[in-house]
Amino acid sequence: MYNSAKLLAATCALFVATTASTWCSEVNVYSLRQPELVEPLLDAFSEKTGITVNVSYISKGVTERLQAEGKRSPADLVLTTDISRLHALVDAGLTQSVQSDVLDSNIPHNYRDPGGHWFALTLRARIVYSSKDRVGAGEVTTYENLASDIWKGRICTRSGSHAYNIALTSAMLAHHGEESTRDWLSGLKSNLARKPQGNDRAQVKAIWAGECDLAIGNTYYFGKMLADEEQQQWASAVRISFPEFENGGTHVNVSGMAMTAASPNRDNAVRLLEFLSGTEAQRVYAEVNFEYPVNPDVPPSDLVASWGSFSHDNLSLSDVARLRPQSLELVQGVDFDG
Repeated sequence: MYNSAKLLAATCALFVATTASTWCSEVNVYSLRQPELVEPLLDAFSEKTGITVNVSYISKGVTERLQAEGKRSPADLVLTTDISRLHALVDAGLTQSVQSDVLDSNIPHNYRDPGGHWFALTLRARIVYSSKDRVGAGEVTTYENLASDIWKGRICTRSGSHAYNIALTSAMLAHHGEESTRDWLSGLKSNLARKPQGNDRAQVKAIWAGECDLAIGNTYYFGKMLADEEQQQWASAVRISFPEFENGGTHVNVSGMAMTAASPNRDNAVRLLEFLSGTEAQRVYAEVNFEYPVNPDVPPSDLVASWGSFSHDNLSLSDVARLRPQSLELVQGVDFDG
């Protein structure tokens, strides 16, 4: 939020209370998503409704910030990536329930909290990038198979304790239990070509450079690399595979939103939540961010659709998020990043 946002909020509240005016109608957002990803959407909302959106872009520590601010927090909504981050806000008692027929209609039940404390905005699959030259089409089949000896010294990934990989490990834990998941992590670690490092795009660059043959990553990074002149050569060296769990589908994660417990502009915040789940905003997500819309009435972009279709895993994301602490312990227990 801009430095003057708190002063503006206080001034607006006083003015509205004394004059019954709505001239300064606003909503305040803490966003862990990058400006270029959300500003087109928030600008469209303001143009349509006349409601000003004040945004504070936060890279980390949003839970601690909201806890420190308490009831005095100016934030109405939090936009973030990963189901575990949304669930952490709920567990900390920093959110409130929202009941909306619009949200219920736009967002499938398995992509929103049963109690209305968080709502998914977009979907991304946790997939495998593979070398076009060194891995045959169809060789990558399941997540379980990534621990097979055939991939010895051939896999790259970012830190095992990163939220994206913890969510994948949590899904493995939900499907197979603790012992099997520990064995899977150990097998995957033994197949690494190098120590976990970098982000998802760095893994694809490593495939292009010949350092490994497979990499675990999110789907939307492929679109981002294709849109970047320098990174196009990385993307051209790989193909996308959609592995599945042996008794499930392809693991998906979300970006999402939650209303804060202290929201000072609740009605405006609900309007923004509903707008972001609607067809106009969902089309922007699809075209600009290379993500899968959560609203079933909005198709993915032509580019994203060209990567192929897949069956979403049937696990509840809330159940996956609850397993995060146990998954982190397993990752640390096998010294995955060591």
